[in-house]
Amino acid sequence: MQTITLSARYNGEQILLDEPYELAPDTRLIITVLPAPLSERDEWMHFAAQNLAAAYGDDEPEYTLADVKEMNPDYDGS
Repeated sequence: MQTITLSARYNGEQILLDEPYELAPDTRLIITVLPAPLSERDEWMHFAAQNLAAAYGDDEPEYTLADVKEMNPDYDGS
């Protein structure tokens, strides 16, 4: 028998296939438990965190006041 992938859900008591598929008794199975899907907000937060990490990585130089070409006269420093 060739290897196939079937989607299924656990209802708290049994694993139920999402679509019918004929399985012979004693068919060997491998079960992979998938993480719960992220909410749209969580996906955006994860995306933002990844991009912030890329923008401010360990190799990012440290800038000091000496690196500033022109001071902003409206900046009060608080």
